[in-house]
Amino acid sequence: MFTESIQVSCAPNGVPLRISWNGCDYRLVAEPQRWFERRKWWDENLRIPRGIGAGLVDYEIWRLEITPAMSRGPMQSIDVSFDPQSTRWRLIRVNQEMPIGA
Repeated sequence: MFTESIQVSCAPNGVPLRISWNGCDYRLVAEPQRWFERRKWWDENLRIPRGIGAGLVDYEIWRLEITPAMSRGPMQSIDVSFDPQSTRWRLIRVNQEMPIGA
């Protein structure tokens, strides 16, 4: 697991539509999947003021199945996270590459 900045274009409801990563544009080839993971807040030196917890206790994670927008290439599965405090997207995992049609 790692983090890297990534550009994500979203629908008005916040669902990812397209991404730019490493100088390339990608399109989604499947419905994005969303879940939340608990942050290890007990290991962090972070004090959270009462009433402000959204995005600080849980990470919003999206699994995106992508392929290059302008060429045929392998489909990849990546996991990205949105940070509501900084309004930035981070690439956190690159999953196994899959042949198209898998």
